[in-house]
Amino acid sequence: MSLLHHIWKFLSVGICCLLLIPSCHKIRVDENSPVQFSTNQVTFDTVFTTVGSVTQNFRIYNPYNSEIKVDVDLAGGQHSAYSINVDGVAGYSFQDVLIPPKDSIFVHVKVNINPNDQNTPFLVTDSVIVRHGSSVQDVDLVAFGQNAHFIVADQGSGSLRYKIIAREHETVHWTNDLPYVVYGGFAAVDSLGTLIIDPGTTVYFHSGAGLWVYRYGNIQAVGTQEQPITFRGDKLSSWYETDYAQWDRIWINEGTVDNRLEHVEISNAFIGLQVESLSEVLSGRTILKQCTIHNTQNSGLLARAVNITAENCQISNNGSCGLQLSIGNYDFKHLTVANYFSQSGRKNPAVYVSNFYSDNVYNYVGHTASSFTNCIIYGMLEDEVAVAKTSDNDVQMQAVFENCLVRSSTQYEGFDNCIRNQDPMFESNSGQNYHLKAGSPAIDAGKSGTGVLTDITGASRDSHPDIGAFEAVAR
Repeated sequence: MSLLHHIWKFLSVGICCLLLIPSCHKIRVDENSPVQFSTNQVTFDTVFTTVGSVTQNFRIYNPYNSEIKVDVDLAGGQHSAYSINVDGVAGYSFQDVLIPPKDSIFVHVKVNINPNDQNTPFLVTDSVIVRHGSSVQDVDLVAFGQNAHFIVADQGSGSLRYKIIAREHETVHWTNDLPYVVYGGFAAVDSLGTLIIDPGTTVYFHSGAGLWVYRYGNIQAVGTQEQPITFRGDKLSSWYETDYAQWDRIWINEGTVDNRLEHVEISNAFIGLQVESLSEVLSGRTILKQCTIHNTQNSGLLARAVNITAENCQISNNGSCGLQLSIGNYDFKHLTVANYFSQSGRKNPAVYVSNFYSDNVYNYVGHTASSFTNCIIYGMLEDEVAVAKTSDNDVQMQAVFENCLVRSSTQYEGFDNCIRNQDPMFESNSGQNYHLKAGSPAIDAGKSGTGVLTDITGASRDSHPDIGAFEAVAR
């Protein structure tokens, strides 16, 4: 065989390999590789007042040098409020949709909303699922449903996104004409801003959302017995009533002006109400009257280095503490703190008071003065009261329980004329009905002269008040 023949044979093999490269590249594309999207969420921010529809779109990109095939499905199918059109074809499910190399296809999304249908959720959600081999991705679809005031976070990042609703020296008034829906983070009151909430107003929070009153900001949420103010999750179906972390929390950083919550119900949050100073204990207070904080995944009321006064409040069914208090000044009268949380093995007491705390970065110690008068503190644990003091003797710790009914195996020094370990005889623990049955040891056992003349329902208290938030009356 001649040298020329060997050279030609070698070149022929090389040429064949070069000719095969594009084909080989196609075959060797990973069939499970993810695709790319023009957006990960399509938000329809139109607020409908009448029946209507709107269309938006997004693109699915093929970033590879070879064509690919994907399956595209609308998760909610034919029962969804949405409909989709993939590359010009309408439907709900598409298989083997071809995307040329380094190219893309359009997915058009249409939503139909009847804002006056009470069965329509405030946030109508669904998703478009895209499969490429074993890779499964989705694009979220979010539209405003029932007619409401929608507040959508537009600043911050991660878990601390927010929208400022009241700026410095600005007073914002939330009326009860329509519900408020908070989505994507916190509705934030900035320093020296004020939020006033009218009686009868309902505020719905989507998952992870909350209300944040930044330091030196102020909130006045004053409802009435007939028109309470409600803070709750935006899942309207009764099926979600036992979802105890539907939204994040109400978070107040105290300042020099009193915050006030009266005739307020807070339910189904991760933490119901968190009040904390970002520096020292300041002169302002948070005042709670006739409030109910219940069904929380974590604590009902978490307070750090602040001043709180509360009367006629029910704190119940909390996955951690009902009251978790560290450093500061606390004055509580006629509270019912009842914890029969059954969704997990709760280990923390209904009421925890200390003169120290840690935020996982720093450890803090400080004076604590707490007073509980005519309060019921009860639940499933053997010890529903815990008082913890730092070893630093220069830091004061005062926890006084006067004329309270408590469940505690420890006779704390601060117990004064308390009833220990006697069943308060609530109407229904599981039903969270904390009215007192006839024969309850809490009846007529309270201290008189506290200045609290009515109970949480507005019923008058007599000269021998009952312990707890509820005065026993003939019903």
